[in-house]
Amino acid sequence: MSSRFLSDEQRARYGRYAGDPGAEQLARHFHLDVADRELIASLRGAHNRVGFAVQLGTARFLGTFLDDPTQAPTAVVTTVARQLGEDRTPSLAVYRDGRQRWRHAAPIRDRYGFRDLERDRAAGFRLARWLYLLCWTGDDRPALLFDRAAAWLLAHKVLLPGLSTLERLIGRVRHRATLRLWSRLTHPLAEQQRQKLVALVTSDDATLETLRATPRRRSPTELLRHLARIDAIRGQGLGLTPSPDLPAAPLGRLARSARVAKPANLTALHEPRRTATLVAQGSRMSVANDEPEHVVVAPGGLLAPAA
Repeated sequence: MSSRFLSDEQRARYGRYAGDPGAEQLARHFHLDVADRELIASLRGAHNRVGFAVQLGTARFLGTFLDDPTQAPTAVVTTVARQLGEDRTPSLAVYRDGRQRWRHAAPIRDRYGFRDLERDRAAGFRLARWLYLLCWTGDDRPALLFDRAAAWLLAHKVLLPGLSTLERLIGRVRHRATLRLWSRLTHPLAEQQRQKLVALVTSDDATLETLRATPRRRSPTELLRHLARIDAIRGQGLGLTPSPDLPAAPLGRLARSARVAKPANLTALHEPRRTATLVAQGSRMSVANDEPEHVVVAPGGLLAPAA
């Protein structure tokens, strides 16, 4: 199970500035109130005061601390320096090379309520539970789940973990949700049903290709062919009736992947993935509209288009 799914662009922008923040973002995340300025005023040296303010604003805006404070956009540095009453904007190179920037992380965490994901088990549990719900009910790509998880962390004042840490978490949660879906699809099957499903992909004839062919045009002839195909599906005696509480989006994704896969590729799948994929496909083979929200369970245990 590979956990590396981010593009190079996503990896490059994770926890980093992508250009200058806008005026509204500067006002929201880099505004220093009276309490902030009183705390910062106790620090010695303009570079330490501005550096602390930059790190504070960065934690609010990006959910992380900068390894290299000199990478902060000029607009950020000038905004906080002006609020601190600094006549000249100091260079943050001195702040980067000193020890104070490492010591500033702790008071920012403590005073402003930022938490580390690795140390806060409650936050880690809530994030995993939230991601699991998204994976179980939705059909988001892993890269989109990653962005949503980063936004969740920022909203809950949890500092961003290492990139690979968040990637692995999403990979594990998606895998758990997928295993649950496979189990829910295959557990109710009788042995005879399993054998019939496997026979669809292991037989030498073109039964599977015939059954999963969908109408390509609107005509009386095509309608008759489609009705004959539905009768053929029911004649297989599969009796597939997925539980109505199964999530439509992941079930539809599994069925779509089965529809376009070659029988040989389906045969090569490991269990329980193979049987679960065949169940999803067999339950949807009589559906003209491929969107799951437009289908209902019809007599005979097969799915049919909703009226």
